Amino acid sequence: MKNYVKRGWKLTFKHIYIMIALFIYELIWGFFIYRTVESIVVPLLRRFPDTLGIDSAIPLFLAEAQFRLMKTDLISPYLWLFGGLLGVRILITPIINAGLLYSLCHTNDDGNTHFLQGIRTAWRPITLLYFIETLLMLTPLAWLLPLAWKLLVSSGSLTGLLEEMMPYIAGWLAWAVLLHLLFLAMQLGAVSGTGIWRTLWTALRRILPFLAISFMMWLMSIFVSATVTSVSMMLAGLVALIVNQTYYLIRTLMKVWTIAAQYETLRTDT
Repeated sequence: MKNYVKRGWKLTFKHIYIMIALFIYELIWGFFIYRTVESIVVPLLRRFPDTLGIDSAIPLFLAEAQFRLMKTDLISPYLWLFGGLLGVRILITPIINAGLLYSLCHTNDDGNTHFLQGIRTAWRPITLLYFIETLLMLTPLAWLLPLAWKLLVSSGSLTGLLEEMMPYIAGWLAWAVLLHLLFLAMQLGAVSGTGIWRTLWTALRRILPFLAISFMMWLMSIFVSATVTSVSMMLAGLVALIVNQTYYLIRTLMKVWTIAAQYETLRTDT
């Protein structure tokens, strides 16, 4: 696995300019989402009652909020807004993935990348596979959500609901991880020219090292993210802001490195 990580890092380093572009994209997207949420939350916080000497202020505020959410269409514009943002993100993600995966599979030894060529060449199969993966991942929710509501009504508490739903949630997460890895292998096969089914068969035959390298890279990403978050919380002012914004670059780096290491794991046997 050490060799896969090293080769993945070398492949990642060749895409430094693509990672900078993806970092800017994530930064702009994060800033836009932040400003959108701020424009909604800040006016609500201004209406939050002053509790000094009035014990019933907060219950009355929450009762009014519940009434307006349940009995009026107050929340409808916000649901449409966030639904639209989610739709835009879903449409953009497979296009970016197509360019990145194609470039990872076709980068030359001289360091030339093919991100834009990958978008033009592979966006259709990557988008199709992405939507199929998303549909299969969300399908169990059609059964899990009614079950969660039924258990919530019968148990009457969130603690009891979590205890009852924990095995189902763990199973769904395992299903989502397996789907992600298998569809990633098919996407790599689609852009590399190896073939979807051949690469899928390779992933199944090498499922243990494929899982091992994936979980190792994910744990590294979690550790780095936790470290950056802890450092930014201990600092203040401009330094904390710089550290916090640098997290987007580090997250992009870890994402590309993870995919490159996974690709090296499968390429060894294809």
